[in-house]
Amino acid sequence: MNNKINYDCIVVGAGHAGVEAALATARTNNKTLLVTLTKEAISFLACNPSIGGTAKGHLVCEIDALGGEMGRTADRTTLQLRMLNMGKGPAVHSLRAQVDKNSYHRTMQQVLEEQPNLDILEDEGAEILTQEGKVAGIVTVSGKTFNCRAIVLACGVYLNSRTITGEIIKDSGPAGFGNSKNLTKSLIDLGFQIRRFKTGTPPRLDGDSIDYSQFEEQKGDKNIQTFSFLTKKANPNTRVCYLGYTTELTKKIILDNLDKAPMYSGVITGLGPRYCPSIETKIVRFSDKDRHQVFLEPETNDNNQIYIQGMSTSMPKDIQHKMIESIAGLEKTKFVKYGYAIEYDCINPLNLYPTLECKFVKGLFCAGQINGTSGYEEAGAQGIVAGINANLYIKGKEQLILKRDNSYIGVLIDDLTTKGTNEPYRMMTSRAEYRLLLRQDNADQRLTEIGYSVGLVTPERYKKFKHKMRQIEKLKTYLNNVIAPSEQLDEYLVSIGENPAPRGITIDNLCKRANSDLYLANKKLKLFKGFSKAEITEVNIDAKYEGYLKRQNQLIERSRKLEEKRIPAGFNFKAVKGLRTEAAEKLDNIKPLTLGAASRISGVNPADITVLLMHL
Repeated sequence: MNNKINYDCIVVGAGHAGVEAALATARTNNKTLLVTLTKEAISFLACNPSIGGTAKGHLVCEIDALGGEMGRTADRTTLQLRMLNMGKGPAVHSLRAQVDKNSYHRTMQQVLEEQPNLDILEDEGAEILTQEGKVAGIVTVSGKTFNCRAIVLACGVYLNSRTITGEIIKDSGPAGFGNSKNLTKSLIDLGFQIRRFKTGTPPRLDGDSIDYSQFEEQKGDKNIQTFSFLTKKANPNTRVCYLGYTTELTKKIILDNLDKAPMYSGVITGLGPRYCPSIETKIVRFSDKDRHQVFLEPETNDNNQIYIQGMSTSMPKDIQHKMIESIAGLEKTKFVKYGYAIEYDCINPLNLYPTLECKFVKGLFCAGQINGTSGYEEAGAQGIVAGINANLYIKGKEQLILKRDNSYIGVLIDDLTTKGTNEPYRMMTSRAEYRLLLRQDNADQRLTEIGYSVGLVTPERYKKFKHKMRQIEKLKTYLNNVIAPSEQLDEYLVSIGENPAPRGITIDNLCKRANSDLYLANKKLKLFKGFSKAEITEVNIDAKYEGYLKRQNQLIERSRKLEEKRIPAGFNFKAVKGLRTEAAEKLDNIKPLTLGAASRISGVNPADITVLLMHL
C-alpha cells in the first residue's frame, strides 16, 4: 500500500459485506481503502461452507445482476450445486452451492488485490471521525489517521466478540481470528443503539472416520442455472453430501446436560437466530420430535474436513463428543474442531435510512451483520447497496433505494429499516409478497439496468443483457403460433401426464399445462431454434403464470402511489392533528422517507396513514 492517507471511501471489515462494498466503490472510480484485522479473514466462510439456499440464492443472483462478485466467485469454487424446493413453484426454487471454503477465500482475495483504486490494510478501526455531522475519516489502533468522504462499516461479528464452548470463553472473533475492541465505543458516542446478538457453528469432523453407509447420499444437480449470469458453464459436481438424523440418545444426552449449555445456564446473553438455532434449542423447542436432520458437507478439497450442518452447539467438549457419537455412522468419528457460539455487538438498523446511510452522520453507511442480519448472502446484498450509495453520496447524486417489488434485497433492507429486528434477521421467500415476480432466473431483468446506471455493470455485460432481452421479446412472438395436431405432439403430452390435443394447441397454451416445460417440449417438437435455455425458461414461466403475474403487477401499481409519495426531510409528525400519539412517536423515531415505508412500521395503522396522507 502507498503512503497516501486521503481516500474517497474507507470500508471497515473484509467479510462478505465489506468485500462487495469495497469493490463497488473502487469499480466506480473511488480511491478506496479496505481495513481488515487480517487478510486471512477476507470473505472467509466461518460457518457453513456454502453459498445460497432458500431465498439466499435469490440474493446472490441479485448481487450478481447489480455487478457484484459473490455469485461469480461461488460459481468458480463450487464443489456441488443443487436447486432446492423443486417440488414447489419457480418462485421458491433456490440455488445452493457447496463451495471450497479455502478456494473461495483465495479467489476473492485475488480479486481484491487485482482491483484498481483499492488498497488493503491490516489494522483495526478504532474511531470514526466526523466534522459538522459528516464523515471525515477514521483512526486505527496503530495510531494512523485516514481522511475520507464516506465510510462503510461492515464489521460482521467482530465487535467485542467472544466465543463460547461450555465453560471455555475466549475473547476472539470467529474461527480463532482476533476481534475489534474499540469501535463499539465510537458508535455509541455517535448515537447508535447497540445490541448483543449471538450465532453459532457446529463441530468439524475428520471425514476418514465417518461410516457413510449409515447416511443417505445427496448428489448435486446437472444442467441448472448458476448464480452468475456471466458463468457459461457450471463447475462439475465433484463432491457428495450426506443426510442423516439425530437419535433419541442424542436428545437424552442434551436434555440430561442442559444445565451445562451456555444458552440455558446464563453464560450467553445475546439473542440467537430463530431460523438457524443450536441443536440444544431445537431439542428444547421441538420437544415432541425424536430426531432432527443433520447433513455432512465437505469444506474444501485441501483436506477431508466435514461440516455437520444441523448440529450447531456451544456445549462443553465432552458433551459434544457424546452428542456426535450418538448418531449412526459417527460412533468412531474424530473431531477436527469443536462447535462454539459467538456473541457480538451490532447496531439497531432503525438507525439507518433504506440507503443504509446513518440517519445522524452523513456519509456513514453500515452493511452486513453489524445491522443485525445473519448469513453471508444477506451481508453481501447489503454490502453492494452500501457501496453503491457511498459512491453516489461522494459524487453528490441521489442515492439508490431498492424496492420490495423489484428485489429480495429491497425486501431485506426495507424490513430492517422500517421494522427493525430483535434477533439475527434471515431472508426467507415468505418475506417477499411479490415473490413470483422476484425469481432467480429473472434477477438480471430486474436489476442489471440499475447496475449499469450506477456504473457497476460493464458496457460489455450490458450489451449481452440487451441481446438477451431482445431474444426474449422475439421468443414471445412465437407464443400464439399453433402447433398442428400430430402423433408426436400427443406422444409428448401423454409422456408428461397431460391429455392429447387432437385439434392442436398454441405454444402459449402448451406452456400453461401444469406438467409442460417449453425447453423440453422444444427439444422434442422442434418449435423454434436459436434461443438459449435461460431465454426459453423465462418465457415459459411468464406464460405459465401469466394470470398470477398480472395480479401481482396490479397490486404493485396500487401500492406504488404510497411508495412514490415522499415525506419531506425533517417533517414534524407530532404536529399532525389526528395522528395517534403512538404512531407519531414511531414515525418520528424511524423517519420514513415515503408513505409506503410509513405504512409498514409496526404500530402505524391504515387510519394513521390516511391522516398523514391528508395532511401532506
